Formats: sequence, C-alpha cells, structure tokens
Amino acid sequence: MNVSRLALAAVAATIADMAYGFAVYGNALTNQFAEHPGVYRPAADTSYMPFLMLGVFVASLAASYMYAKGYEGRGGLGEGLRFGAVLGLFALGYAGIVNYAVLNISSTLGMCMACAAFVEWLLVGTVIGLVYKPATGVRRSVAV
Repeated sequence: MNVSRLALAAVAATIADMAYGFAVYGNALTNQFAEHPGVYRPAADTSYMPFLMLGVFVASLAASYMYAKGYEGRGGLGEGLRFGAVLGLFALGYAGIVNYAVLNISSTLGMCMACAAFVEWLLVGTVIGLVYKPATGVRRSVAV
C-alpha cells in the first residue's frame, strides 16, 4: 500500500467533497434545509464547520484505505467510478433513506439528500481513483 498516495487521495477527496458539499448542501438545498429548523442548524451558524471538515476528512481517509485494499489494477478512472458507485449506493441507502425514516424531514428533502449522497460519493470515489496509485510493482491478479 502506498501510504503517501493514500494520504494524498484522502486530501484530494476531502477538497472535492467540501466543494461539492458547498455547492449542493450549502447552496442548492439551503431552502429545503431551512424548512426543517428543528432538525438542522441555521445556515449562518458555522461554529461546527471544523467538525464537518474533520468528519469529511476521516470519511475520505477511510474510503481511500478501502479503495487501496480493494485495488485491482484496472486503472484509476474506471476503478474509481466503480468504487464511487458502490459507496454512493451505500450512502444513498444508509444516509439518504435511513435518515428520511428517522429524521422529521419532507420526502422531497429525503429524496434530494439520497440522490445528492450518491453523486457525492461517485465524485469522491472517482477522485480517489484518479489520485491513488499503488506502490511500484504491486498489482493484484483479478479472477474473472
């Protein structure tokens, strides 16, 4: 496992995720979040932003590690897209659908969050796939 590339992939994934999160959750879905003031903090309250950034980095580091452990040597873009799609399905189901069932939010917001989570992790997986490179000479054989 290439630890320096793993760390670089996690940092790149964090940056991509934060940019996506700002665009989608921080702007496109702001009005929907505002309709649920008992569930979400006001947009002006950024006092917890360091925790958000830490959480994104920890998740990106874990995702980068999972990618590295499952790396099959097929090339960054394709493998990253496949990995991101699997993570996206996980996030769609667990973060999107489960949160809709547990949180007191509208079905519209639940559906938007599930879809946004899928695209988010598709992006993150792709970035990890493009950045992470295995240690020289390491290639796993893949059974077809």
